[in-house]
Amino acid sequence: MFDILMYLFENYIHSEAEVMVDHDILTDELTRAGFHQDEIYKALSWLEKLSALQNTDAYPYLTRRPGVSVRIYTSEETKFLDVESRGFLMFLEQINVLDFTTREMVIDRVMELDTNDFNIDDLKWVVLMVLFNVPGKESAYSQMEDLIFDECEGPLH
Repeated sequence: MFDILMYLFENYIHSEAEVMVDHDILTDELTRAGFHQDEIYKALSWLEKLSALQNTDAYPYLTRRPGVSVRIYTSEETKFLDVESRGFLMFLEQINVLDFTTREMVIDRVMELDTNDFNIDDLKWVVLMVLFNVPGKESAYSQMEDLIFDECEGPLH
């Protein structure tokens, strides 16, 4: 499923191509690209749920409560988000790429991925997908893109 999400993001969203809204046409194209139909439906459902997360009335946990300042991860979340990934999410909050709501959206979408092999690079793409889909987060999206694509190779001096 994650491969399909990456394919869609790279071919439609990230490339700024016109996004198709007809599920049947999109499903046919993904099938021709070699993806299995059940995985296609899971990926499209994942994207629909991402869009639905913008409705904080339906997801009250996305509304910040006074006094809540530390995120405690459940044991299930720590299975997907290792120490490096959790540290990266904290770093993104500290540099204002993520806020409380977008962090929770990222965690929600990570937990819905159908994969046993999730790493920090996958997390970076999920963050990009979430930021792209949240209105008003264009600057954070751009900053995240810079973090991903402008990573320095080798030691910093």
